[in-house]
Amino acid sequence: MDQLVKFVQQRFRALADPRKAKPMAAYMKTEMPFYGIQKPDRLPIYREIKSRFVFNTRAQYSAAILGLWEQPHREEKYAAIHLARMHRKYITPASLPLYRRLIIEGAWWDLVDDVAIRLVGFVLLHHRPHTSKRVERWIDDSNMWIRRTALICHIGHKGETDERQLFDHCLRRADEREFFIRKAIGWTLREYAKTAPTKVRRFLQKHESRLSTLSFREAAKHLNLARRTRV
Repeated sequence: MDQLVKFVQQRFRALADPRKAKPMAAYMKTEMPFYGIQKPDRLPIYREIKSRFVFNTRAQYSAAILGLWEQPHREEKYAAIHLARMHRKYITPASLPLYRRLIIEGAWWDLVDDVAIRLVGFVLLHHRPHTSKRVERWIDDSNMWIRRTALICHIGHKGETDERQLFDHCLRRADEREFFIRKAIGWTLREYAKTAPTKVRRFLQKHESRLSTLSFREAAKHLNLARRTRV
């Protein structure tokens, strides 16, 4: 794993652009340093990682992810998440403790949302009987980013969405004043509305008095639906 970290850091240092690094950190409202490498320039490095490094066990998969995750630059954390996504055979319920760690330590939308949707969400979709109860606990977790994950991990499930759980989760968090939770409710409902617009419309009409203005507005964005009350 040391070789993997060294490889990534060598590639990133060669592409580093100090002129972009500070604006990128300012945009993310973080003091964590950036190399100043934008996503299109990082993608070829991710492909090199996949061709050069093979993980034969879950322990190697986890060690590689954490090896990158624990480095000081933001792009190294992005690389850790992308590495986690590239190895689907390990994106299973057994990896949820690892993903939970990334969410709690990441604690900002640019890190959390990718883990929530593309890792936790993948596990929920493909291993629902083993994962649904875990997500039920997460929706009431003391950590806000875990609660956000329990909401947005439904995104992308389309016709396989557990509608009952999705709607229940939105209502259980509807009274929160936290921006990232209110936004997550609206985002998740808006995405599901692309698959089931009538059901989401009915949900919004029935529960509009409980939903914040932000949640309702985001959810109804493509439904041509205006709310009658203000929260």
